[in-house]
Amino acid sequence: MKEQEPSRTAFAAAAHRAIHQVVEKGKIFRDPLALTIVGMKAEDVQHEDELQMSRLGIRLFIAARSSYAEAALWRAIEQRGVRQIVILGAGLDTFAYRSQLPANTCVFEVDHPATQAWKRRWLEQVGIECPDSLIYAPVDFESDTLLDGLNAVGFDSAQRSFFIWLGVVPYLTEQAIDSTLGAIASLAGGAEVVFDYSDPPSSFSMELLALHQARAARVAAVGEPFLSYFDPAKLHEKLRELGFSEIDDVIGRRLLSDYLERPTTTARSSPENGGTGSGGGHVLFAATQFA
Repeated sequence: MKEQEPSRTAFAAAAHRAIHQVVEKGKIFRDPLALTIVGMKAEDVQHEDELQMSRLGIRLFIAARSSYAEAALWRAIEQRGVRQIVILGAGLDTFAYRSQLPANTCVFEVDHPATQAWKRRWLEQVGIECPDSLIYAPVDFESDTLLDGLNAVGFDSAQRSFFIWLGVVPYLTEQAIDSTLGAIASLAGGAEVVFDYSDPPSSFSMELLALHQARAARVAAVGEPFLSYFDPAKLHEKLRELGFSEIDDVIGRRLLSDYLERPTTTARSSPENGGTGSGGGHVLFAATQFA
């Protein structure tokens, strides 16, 4: 990753969210700032290119995981009174800048200090205002812990909190993932988290494996290789051991079927959407015991 800007994969995810607003007209996930945050205009999008299998599949999954995460967050706000939201590895996420939140709600964006500095300059350049509810929490995980970084900017561990952690877990070591999930589960006020992950490639069909290997080669070539995969049953066991009592794990193709009238052939065959048969991408919600 270049320290002065978001990672290549974070920028690509933001571009997919932007293109979804044009090609699918935001059908799965509506984000009025998606084009602005990546410096694009609708006329920049080449519809024919974006309907290729590899691009359509990952774009639909990225839109669906964001929709799932924010729907879960709004349930937490409305049903359980959550007023602390943490966006881990915020990159070019726009939630804090476009959401009308209840009074006394804080959104903490956690990212590398240099990446955050770049984002703040870029937001000013493209004309996106920072709301009063937003708090930047710069964390360099080589020298700081997640909770140290949050506590330094006023995070209250006694309040129930919601964490969104998308597009990050596959690029981390299992040790780093365990450390972050353990920190979230340890919060005295209780916590909820949504993150995405992938099954081990050994579980993929041959078609799915070929698609996955092609994408793995692309991200490795830009210095951001896939590092972690999880067997769902073992991951659920780990989460329960950490203290999460509620788990909802949705494989990508099922998630897309919730948002589309019927899954497209492309959506069914893409590794990011769960693929055919077993294996593929998941979006998972986990929560510690509700008060």
